[in-house]
Amino acid sequence: MSRTDTLTVPVGHDEPPRPGFRIPHVDVPVRRPQAPVEEPDVHDFELPAGGVDEEQRLRALDAMNAYLTSKRRYLLGYQATQEMGGSAFDLGRFLQHNINNLGDPFQSGGYKPNTKVVERAVLDYYAALWHAERPYDADDPESYWGYVLSMGSTEGNMYALWNARDYLSGKALIQSPTGTSGASRYVRARSEPGNPNAYRPVAFYSEDTHYSFAKAVQVLGVETFHAVGMEQYPDECPLAGPATEPHGWPTEVPSRSGPSGHSWDGTGEIDIDALAVLVEFFAAKGHPVFVNLNLGSTFKGAHDDVRQVCERLLPIFEEHGLIQGEVVYGNDPSTGEPLVDRRRRFWIHVDGALGAGYAPFMRLAAADPARFGWTPDTGIPEFDFGVTLPTEEFGDVDMVSSIAMSGHKWPGAPWPCGIYMTKVKYQIAPPSQPEYIGAPDTTFAGSRNGFSPLVLWDHLSRHSYQDQVDRIRRAQQLAAYLEQQLRLLEQEKDIELWPARTPGAITVRFRKPSPELVAKWSLSSQDVLLVPGDETTRRSYVHVFLMSSVDRSKLDALLQDLAHDPVIRTTARR
Repeated sequence: MSRTDTLTVPVGHDEPPRPGFRIPHVDVPVRRPQAPVEEPDVHDFELPAGGVDEEQRLRALDAMNAYLTSKRRYLLGYQATQEMGGSAFDLGRFLQHNINNLGDPFQSGGYKPNTKVVERAVLDYYAALWHAERPYDADDPESYWGYVLSMGSTEGNMYALWNARDYLSGKALIQSPTGTSGASRYVRARSEPGNPNAYRPVAFYSEDTHYSFAKAVQVLGVETFHAVGMEQYPDECPLAGPATEPHGWPTEVPSRSGPSGHSWDGTGEIDIDALAVLVEFFAAKGHPVFVNLNLGSTFKGAHDDVRQVCERLLPIFEEHGLIQGEVVYGNDPSTGEPLVDRRRRFWIHVDGALGAGYAPFMRLAAADPARFGWTPDTGIPEFDFGVTLPTEEFGDVDMVSSIAMSGHKWPGAPWPCGIYMTKVKYQIAPPSQPEYIGAPDTTFAGSRNGFSPLVLWDHLSRHSYQDQVDRIRRAQQLAAYLEQQLRLLEQEKDIELWPARTPGAITVRFRKPSPELVAKWSLSSQDVLLVPGDETTRRSYVHVFLMSSVDRSKLDALLQDLAHDPVIRTTARR
């Protein structure tokens, strides 16, 4: 066999690919160790629905290892050590490489020891699951663009806010309106006559949203409806009731109320009626709109109904010209006429830190229970790029602009990582173009973790769609089991545990036990006020997430501890 010979191995599948996502044979280079190795092809790492067999998985990883070893030996132009050591595990060998996915994932760049071909394979996998219409193409505005995050979804949410802020403010697009890739321009957004708010976007997110949003709006200077309302319209809040007290405007969009009439015992989804009222108010004032929706909220594991939100907001966007608006950025030098760019004036982001990893597989099971052997008790709302709604003037409108997911949560990774995804038509030109990195600086971080794509790819290659369905099925069943056992324990011991589970969530919340149990089981806690503003009504809850590493024996041990916990036993009603 010569240096350039290859082994061709067909890839097995149990799920047809989405249109445009090509399923190839895999050509694995077989080369002498000392010979220079070319960058592997992205198709070597394509992930079929049926997973990759063990032999092919190891061969693909061998190909990437040979490439990085070769580049490590010849690296002279960057201040980076490549002598990292290794281990006997499949991925441990990559620790000897300083892997840096510097710059845009769709261009290799100057720093050659990277895993961008693996990153693109992972992105293609989730793009298909999230109903992206077709693979990345710089000249196709409807194709997806994204990257693997070096942080978790905090980075993805922050990037979404940054992307939306600049897009809605009329900043430069990375793609010109004519569709020529790489031709970015600066858009000097002019205030529209009679509308000083035309380029002043306002952000909306619910009280069950992850704390990273409160941080991100501060870091990025994004104005929330609360901040703008308090500054410009202090006495005009269109909401009435306790949520507006005592300062006139709620800090976040209220979540749905429970039986108490307050949100503490609600299921955690955003109050769509309240959101619509607030968005209507600011859209009527001429503001562009940014809305965050949750898929697997932090404490209650709630899934906002993305389609229902979109159906409520679309008529508001139509009425106030937010589906498509003009961005005036200068004058034609030959005619003196204004130059106009037409773009979306709203942005809907889905924080799927947890849920975007498992929701597609619940959807697959619900659509074909005979094939996957399971019918979910609770349906997962549509949440992704497939949410489109009809309009008379603009035809079908794709409503979701971006999605973020954490890789260390549902898929599993030894450090924080994740995925951010949007569409080419929403990409903003990066603030700088440093030539020395050899690729566009389109990502949030400069240097990016090149190990994370390998970890995610390895996980996905080991698990077929059926395996993924089985993982979320077990989690759902364990969540139901824990809730049931907590209620039985309440009855048996005549104690108050306050067990609760949002339908479809893989988390169960209950009364906070002693500090010793909280520490032993690493339980996360949250306090609520049964009556807003009344400290005497404070309750302390903890929750358990039913991740793939949890089994029934762990839950039984926890239940046994709760039965004998001194704090819990003091709640006995007799």
